[in-house]
Amino acid sequence: MRVLIAGCGYVGTALCELLVRDGRHVWALRRGGVVLPKGAESVQGDVTKPDTLTMLPASLDAVVYAVSAGGYEEARYRAAYIDGPRNILDALRANSPRLKRFVFVSSTGVYAQSGGEWVDEDSPAEQSHFSGATLLEGERIVASSPFPATVVRLGGIYGPGRTRLIESVKNGSATLPSTPTYLNLIHRDDCAGIIRHILSTANASNLYLGVDNEPSDRRVILKWIAKQIGAASPPVEEGATSARGQRGNKRCRNARIREAGYEFRYPTFREGLAQELDA
Repeated sequence: MRVLIAGCGYVGTALCELLVRDGRHVWALRRGGVVLPKGAESVQGDVTKPDTLTMLPASLDAVVYAVSAGGYEEARYRAAYIDGPRNILDALRANSPRLKRFVFVSSTGVYAQSGGEWVDEDSPAEQSHFSGATLLEGERIVASSPFPATVVRLGGIYGPGRTRLIESVKNGSATLPSTPTYLNLIHRDDCAGIIRHILSTANASNLYLGVDNEPSDRRVILKWIAKQIGAASPPVEEGATSARGQRGNKRCRNARIREAGYEFRYPTFREGLAQELDA
């Protein structure tokens, strides 16, 4: 299998390592500065600049679009999730017309539900905020392409180097919401594992939620961390929860990807955060 990973960052690099280990021929499209796993090839380019995409490898079997916006501004989101997919799909039409799978890495932030509701792949995604709305537009662009496409909506990614929850308890900045506030987490290694699984699945669905088995109240997670490190439980916060935090207050089901045969390495936050605490 000949695979191009567009955006070889936190998740893309972990995926690249898995695919190389599997014996796949892997290219990483990047602007520069990322050390790739041994065995992967680098392609210099920028998805927001079509003229830099003329040298993409030909006759690819699969492409994984895992580009990051690089900042929380609308212009960055539009460039990464609307212009980028459009540009790379145009390039692929010319040099890889028989592409078997295009995987677009999106986010559970496309859901507007904010009252702790359960959501899955069949739930309405009607986010009006620019971040979710832009990702939804990117999903539509990919779905309307001539290639078989799969969207993976990832939850809150953590793992090596991304231990914000642990650090907040350690440094005393963590506070407990006064009402249930759900987080849908997924370890970086399971992000990469899910995408790898999709690439090896002949009849993959057009949409999966990439979250672990247990949407968890932030209060439960923070108290668990405090107990593990022998710290006092964080205090209850004063004032209203931030608007951005409330937009994320939902519970995502991962039944579809589990039914497709994927087994989580870190099925809940406990296994994943325990790994990071040990590290």
